[in-house]
Amino acid sequence: MLARSRDRDINIDQDLRAPAAEDRCAVIDIGSNSIRLVAYQNAGRAPLPLFNEKVMCGLGRGLASTGRLDPDGVRMALDNLVRFRGLVDAMGITQVHVLATAAVRDAVNGRDFADEVERRARFAIHIVTGEEEARLSAWGVLSGIPDADGVMGDLGGGSLELVDIHEQAAGSHATVPLGPLRLGDLAGGSMRRARTIVQRELATLPWLGQLAGRRFYAVGGSWRNLARVMMDQLGYPLPVIHHYAVPGSQAAVLLEQMVRLAKDKARRLPSVSRRRADTLPLAALVLREVLALGPPAELVFSANGLREGCLFDQLAPDERLLDPLEVGIRAIAGEGRFRFSVDRLKAFMSPILVDVAPPVRRLARAVCLLSDIAWMEHPDHRAQHAYQRALYLPATGIDHAGRAFLALAMLARYGAATDGAEAAVARRLLPEADQVIAIRVGLALRLAYTLSGGATSVLEDSRLAFDGATLTLEIGSSGLMLAGDALDRRIDALARTLAAAGRVVVTGDGRR
Repeated sequence: MLARSRDRDINIDQDLRAPAAEDRCAVIDIGSNSIRLVAYQNAGRAPLPLFNEKVMCGLGRGLASTGRLDPDGVRMALDNLVRFRGLVDAMGITQVHVLATAAVRDAVNGRDFADEVERRARFAIHIVTGEEEARLSAWGVLSGIPDADGVMGDLGGGSLELVDIHEQAAGSHATVPLGPLRLGDLAGGSMRRARTIVQRELATLPWLGQLAGRRFYAVGGSWRNLARVMMDQLGYPLPVIHHYAVPGSQAAVLLEQMVRLAKDKARRLPSVSRRRADTLPLAALVLREVLALGPPAELVFSANGLREGCLFDQLAPDERLLDPLEVGIRAIAGEGRFRFSVDRLKAFMSPILVDVAPPVRRLARAVCLLSDIAWMEHPDHRAQHAYQRALYLPATGIDHAGRAFLALAMLARYGAATDGAEAAVARRLLPEADQVIAIRVGLALRLAYTLSGGATSVLEDSRLAFDGATLTLEIGSSGLMLAGDALDRRIDALARTLAAAGRVVVTGDGRR
């Protein structure tokens, strides 16, 4: 199914200032297992990552037994945070948010570590509370999946944050000490003891039963590794973590298999990093037990979490309501060859989308935004480049069926076959009825570009009309110089998707 969304009329044609160096920002997340620096092009509604680096330090290793940060982890973290300072300075980034979570929060020497970081790396660390971490992680999920409805879980090395999300707001929430590093210490290597600990902690959260029949949104590096393993086991065709969804019943079976996976076999899994392999069964165990308390309809993985939630938290309320897909595509696709009007393109094709549901109209608008993205590519390969870019678009606010819709539409827009091997991934992910609409949108854009040459002002006095039997292209005077046999072919191809005949009529000064 396509992602649900409200049909927002966002003025995406307004002038959007190109992000300057001073608009850039960075977030450093100091977790129990890793520290990560992500630099963003801007701190707006759809921040585009410019640089992303992770270092596995293991600050929280042994914390459950010693109460202190791991000494080797501290040394490694300090060295790399000094390096991160050099990187953000070289990038000209002055807006840097440094967040420390469970390990630093719970360790008796956590404050000392934060003070040393400030002295050596000149970063002021914000040690987030468990409640704040849960809230920011929930904001992160909502920033990338605005219509999220269910329970969010963010698994770090030391803790698990759980939040009930409904109607773009956070409800019941909790932080429990079930991160794989801490759980491994507490269980002493015994999976049976680990399961008992997890069940005991989760039993204190009866509201998790509200997850039944809804969605569970999984956040965190360990669970992203689980997503990759599931993709491999299921032969899933699109290796994009964000909004990868697995039916709840199927996820439960796969997770139980991973719980029982021996460490040596986990280390041989090609989709799992070696540093994550040892904790993979524990990460699977925690997720399996959470899902068992309120079996969800679907398990959905989110690439957005604490870092994105930190930026989303600072936006004005009206900015939070913007569509991340549209804002993100504009940042990625730019203005094309000429300054074109997305509204004019969408208005041109509106007669063939009259009976289309709002979520699909939203995707049609997104295709308009992408419609000139491959103009710089070699003419023989534009369709393939556009197809791949749509499938792997570094944007949020879209599920995998939506990506397939964009990709299939782009094949049609650039004149490639939509029923061959090239389109196999998109066709596997997209329901057949939506495939027809995606192709129709792409062919309508191909017609519009043939008529206008990419300068959409030509479309001002030309329009499509559909009476149920005939699709008519009415060309005004501004389009006369571009009329010709190519338009006849384009209108006929588009009309066939409507089981109709096509014709071209000149309404300006000319004969037809």
